[in-house]
Amino acid sequence: MNDDPTFSSQDSDLQSLETHLSRTLKRVTPPSGMVERLRSRIQMPSRSEITLRLSDWNRLFLVFGGVMSGMLIIVTLARALYYFAGRRT
Repeated sequence: MNDDPTFSSQDSDLQSLETHLSRTLKRVTPPSGMVERLRSRIQMPSRSEITLRLSDWNRLFLVFGGVMSGMLIIVTLARALYYFAGRRT
């Protein structure tokens, strides 16, 4: 596939590093209670929920407008601070 000698040397270096780490590091199992708590907290939305959220254009525009307004305020404040700091020197 790829006959580049640099690529094959990087691949072999990475492979040797992974082998070294797998021999050096000890495998640790998490407590079962912690795993169960994480599984109950993490909930993947169904496909229909995802498409419903993406198809809600009003909310999408509101979020986009909020982000752009926040960025505009930050840039304006940064320019004002730069202007006032530059006048004093």
